[in-house]
Amino acid sequence: MYLLGLIYILQSHLLVVQSCPAQCACTFGNSGAAALRSVQCSDPRISAIPTNVPADTVKLRLEKTLISRVPRAAFYNLSDLRFLWLTYNSITAIHPSSFVNLKALRELRLDGNLLTSFPWEGLRDMPRLQTLGLHNNRLSSLPAHAALFLPNITYLDLSSNRLTILPVELLDLWFPLTGQQGGSVQRRILGLHDNPWLCDCQISMVMSLSMSLGSPIILMDQLLLCRWSPGQSGVLLTQTELSRCVRPSVQPAATRVVSPLGSNVILRCDATGYPTPTLTWVKTSAYNDCCKQDILKNSDQLPRNLESFMQQSPQVGVRWSIIILNGLSYEDAGEYRCQARNMAGISEAPIKLRVVGVSRLFRLPKKKSQKTPPKPPSKYRKPNQTPTNTPLVQDNQILQKNPAPSINKTQTILLPKGFPKDK
Repeated sequence: MYLLGLIYILQSHLLVVQSCPAQCACTFGNSGAAALRSVQCSDPRISAIPTNVPADTVKLRLEKTLISRVPRAAFYNLSDLRFLWLTYNSITAIHPSSFVNLKALRELRLDGNLLTSFPWEGLRDMPRLQTLGLHNNRLSSLPAHAALFLPNITYLDLSSNRLTILPVELLDLWFPLTGQQGGSVQRRILGLHDNPWLCDCQISMVMSLSMSLGSPIILMDQLLLCRWSPGQSGVLLTQTELSRCVRPSVQPAATRVVSPLGSNVILRCDATGYPTPTLTWVKTSAYNDCCKQDILKNSDQLPRNLESFMQQSPQVGVRWSIIILNGLSYEDAGEYRCQARNMAGISEAPIKLRVVGVSRLFRLPKKKSQKTPPKPPSKYRKPNQTPTNTPLVQDNQILQKNPAPSINKTQTILLPKGFPKDK
């Protein structure tokens, strides 16, 4: 029995060795009750990513090889992969779909390659990714849309690249405004050193905010150098005086707008500041004097950020934005706020929209109401004519209390023209 068990163990190990890719080493590591497979390929003769890596691999290291590109769906069969190291190779290009099906991946390292760009949208295929290493590459710019795919990254190493400017969208992600932080603050570790940063407001604010108490950002190295212009020698960021930072200023096209029911309206605001501020629209209250009761039912959903708007920056330091409301209803009435923010601060301007019915829009202004006294009953009636307004009991009582003055018989009474005189 013992001999049979020994043979089974030897066969299983033989299968493991046979399933391991050539020029690679496969090992097992224990994590609790599970055995985790690790594959390491460091042969300098490897020029392409192996296709026969065991499907149960948890950690894959491809280091110091001649691999120059990562093709589409290169790791599709490795759904259990948690750690992927592609460090110190000669990688120059990565397909946007290279990381499809890596839903369990926690760590991706691409240090020491020749990347001039990175497919940030590919991070969508790695929803659990927390560590991203891009140290010692040739990245020269960070696109604004990269912030859309980095909310879960808590360790980002961009050091030793050729970066000069940080987009405002990344700063908004790393330093959220008060009130926009959902729950506890998520701390991040950033590597920004050894880049030819330009001395601007963005990099200065990152430096100052990272040194503040309770900052959500921890810099790996706080000795950042910046240059006033490309080609100049770098100076320590802490020794620079960045006076270009200007708090945003918002100017709406109109502060009060009145528009008829069912019409279309455009709300616009302009903002200035440095860095160029970003604009957002928020509806803060809902009110219309015609149907206040119905509108207050949905007021618990306010304030609400509005997503369907346009904005454009014609030049550095200037940005405008419009929001179009088609087919106005009474629910569109209320107060809208145009918010502008940059790393120097935040400001906003309110715009009040009133929606009125078409009939009310063209109605003449009412005069002061005056009570018209009721016409007294005619003193002269045709024969057989029944009075139309018979006084009520209350009216008779009032007449009895206040009797009409008697007429003197000698007093001359003027009769209407054409009235027959008594003979």
